[in-house]
Amino acid sequence: MFPAHRPRRLRTTAAMRRLVGETTVRPRQLVLPMFVKEGATQPVAISSMPGVFQHTRESLLKAAVEAVQAGVGGLMIFGVPAERDAVGSGATDPDGILNAALNDLRAELGDSTVLMSDCCLDEFTDHGHCGVLAVDGTVDNDATLEVYGEMAVAQATAGAHLVGPSGMMDGQIGFIRTALDEAGFLDTGILAYSAKYASALYGPFREAVDSQLKGDRKTYQQDPGNGREALREVALDLAEGADMVMVKPAGPYLDVVRSVKEISDVPVAAYQISGEYAMVEAAAANGWIDRERTVLETLTSIRRAGADVVLTYWAVEAAGWLDRE
Repeated sequence: MFPAHRPRRLRTTAAMRRLVGETTVRPRQLVLPMFVKEGATQPVAISSMPGVFQHTRESLLKAAVEAVQAGVGGLMIFGVPAERDAVGSGATDPDGILNAALNDLRAELGDSTVLMSDCCLDEFTDHGHCGVLAVDGTVDNDATLEVYGEMAVAQATAGAHLVGPSGMMDGQIGFIRTALDEAGFLDTGILAYSAKYASALYGPFREAVDSQLKGDRKTYQQDPGNGREALREVALDLAEGADMVMVKPAGPYLDVVRSVKEISDVPVAAYQISGEYAMVEAAAANGWIDRERTVLETLTSIRRAGADVVLTYWAVEAAGWLDRE
């Protein structure tokens, strides 16, 4: 009779656990979301996201260089304009804050990192929605696509390697792909926010971008209870030419991340959003959890679910922890 198998034999030492570890997190798999505020003269702390700032153009550049030196794989840039209007015209303005910041970063960093840009109107509209509004106050899908196309070309011109349409408009990936190709940006990729849920966890982000939103985005973002719908959205984005697909938020939707991984033939990203960050920071500040262990555990769980890339506000700090291993 064979002796009973003892799984604990493979857990006896740190070296043994490292040898047989199934899931790893490396700095190159992490993307740092960053905010740049038009007219800011110094970085502005975001109260609901301790350690995260609305940057000036100068401080953004400095923090971006530090992130790249830490080994972080990419940067996702969000702009916070000084003025907004109904159609988000600052988003397509070559001198608008987001495009100007992308120019700064590409000039400084070149191809040493993957520069990503938020291709959405919510930060730029005076109503806070992700698109142009129709007369009845609903988001006009097709009119919004026209602006997204212009916005994507402006961001590619400014230096983005990947544009990230996050508005959940029907047909946005195909429309943007055509616009980029016709403008000569055949090598600019699209990170599709394919499964973006109408989550309760975006509150701190809305502080970060000075959101003007009244109401909600439930008519275009997904219902939190729907899983199969996410797979339909992913399939459409893949058919339209997405180079990467993303699930957002990450932690509460690990089952969706896994399901998307099983059907996607392109890399899968997951966004660990502001509310996920804020909850861990608040619990750690109260001494209820070990901050470093919790952060690394959450990142590992997202990777274990199938994400190839994780957008996280802890990217730089986590990179330092991971490099100690």
